[in-house]
Amino acid sequence: MSNWTLKSIPPHDWFLCLDVESYFDHEHDVETIFEEGFTRPVPIGDTDVIVTVFFNGDPDSPEFHIETKESLSKEEIAEANISLSKILGTEMDIRPLYDQASEDPLLADKLSSLYGLKRMTRANLFEDIQNRIVEMQMNHKPTAKKMMFAVREAYGTALVHNGKSIPAWPRAHQLMKADPMSIRKLGPTKRKGEYLTGLASDMVGGNVDMEHITNCDPQEAYDLLTSIKGIGPTAGQDLMMMRGRPDAVFPSNKKKDEEKGLRRWIIASYGENPHTISEKKFQNLISNWNGFEGAALEFLYVNWIISEKEKKAREKTDR
Repeated sequence: MSNWTLKSIPPHDWFLCLDVESYFDHEHDVETIFEEGFTRPVPIGDTDVIVTVFFNGDPDSPEFHIETKESLSKEEIAEANISLSKILGTEMDIRPLYDQASEDPLLADKLSSLYGLKRMTRANLFEDIQNRIVEMQMNHKPTAKKMMFAVREAYGTALVHNGKSIPAWPRAHQLMKADPMSIRKLGPTKRKGEYLTGLASDMVGGNVDMEHITNCDPQEAYDLLTSIKGIGPTAGQDLMMMRGRPDAVFPSNKKKDEEKGLRRWIIASYGENPHTISEKKFQNLISNWNGFEGAALEFLYVNWIISEKEKKAREKTDR
């Protein structure tokens, strides 16, 4: 058994993430995570290890305690921390955003009410893309999560934790061998299966470099993501938010003169018309977000999630 502590750049209140179901996968019961910890597989070299994460609850001195039943070397722990840092957002320093946007008419109050929020992702961008492809055009997200779990069971490394199956996420060399029709039997469409296996083959063949996409500037990342079969403009903007970085771009995506995607939502949130606004005015609108566009949008997203939950709770009470 191994255990260690992973520190995060403050402020970081990881418990805020428990309100956001999209951050978690099929095997996670968010109601139990506060006491039992957050458990998931983490890739370490050619192997996968199940870890359980506990947050200390202190946004200004944030630490995560990590436990695994495996006996890991210092080098293996360091490698595990690379994935954990991306999953949890420990290396994202968004302190400048609090100063930049302290007077922003839309963002300022969210920065206060959601103090310490950092987006959760998955262990690497390939995991995030797999998840995004499977859930595309599916309104019932629990079903999409079950499908992704089934793909993991079929093609990822088999792992068990406390008597329960928690399969690892497939590596590219595992997924490239899959038959799209076999993936179809797990729930996703045949075309989604083709997207998954095609991307895996391109990665193994050296035609797609996930590490480069993760670390390059946002515009290049967006261009590279949308060049992948199955990743359109909206998915490209979503995935750019999952690189474990605070920066992002929101290119215009108009269809029949109507703006689509994250850009539309941002503009409408500021009370402007997303279909007619100029690029100059849009950039001026988000000038306080500069360098932290992805982190800033996450505050709006989580605020919306929480507001919707509160609205449904009120409606239920009023019945």
